[in-house]
Amino acid sequence: MKISVLTLFPELFEGFVSSSVVGRARQRGIVETEFIQIRDYSKDIHHRVDDTPFGGGAGMVMTCQPLMDALSSVREEESHVILLSASGAPYTQKKAHELSEKTHLILVCGHYEGVDDRFARLCDEELSVGDYVLTGGEPGAIILMDSIIRLLPGAIRSESTEEESYENGLLEYPQYTHPAEYEGQKVPEILLSGHHEKIRRWRLRESLKRTLRLRPDLLNQRELTAEEEKLMREILEEEEG
Repeated sequence: MKISVLTLFPELFEGFVSSSVVGRARQRGIVETEFIQIRDYSKDIHHRVDDTPFGGGAGMVMTCQPLMDALSSVREEESHVILLSASGAPYTQKKAHELSEKTHLILVCGHYEGVDDRFARLCDEELSVGDYVLTGGEPGAIILMDSIIRLLPGAIRSESTEEESYENGLLEYPQYTHPAEYEGQKVPEILLSGHHEKIRRWRLRESLKRTLRLRPDLLNQRELTAEEEKLMREILEEEEG
């Protein structure tokens, strides 16, 4: 996969792309990254990339010309262009999987009050990483890159991504490691039992319990299996008792 990022601040990505899973994926040739400085394409004598909005209002708007020319410099037939925007569709793990199948992603980092809508229409989609406003699209682009690259074959072990939060519509169960007891707090005995079926069932129950407590909205979007329905009844009876 190749990821191209159109940004006013390419230096913000330097540490990110050279570290941890992302850095190793680049070294192995699993992903290629490039960062396009939008100002380099401005035809303004001062390399301006913004102007006041028509109709009035506070703030500035990124202009079409630098954005369009920067996009044209990297866009190919198979490219998929994403504008990071506070008004975009919510970004999800499902979308991360979908985007991980693309061969070339172009991420556009907006700034100021946003981008001229004539440019936004050239993008394939607009995505938002949350219901809040950032000073620019760079943090959102990093979030997308991290969540997508880790899904690419060879980036990390495939089993490491199979039981994570959101993969099956639930939050992940609690995790523990050595020592078995620390400052009086013990690891649940069932995890030390070696009984794989009981451990699987405990983890599913804890996953449902955690989702009910922290993200009940996810349960409303998911059709529970017969086993999950039984466990959920146990959880609700336990809480009512």
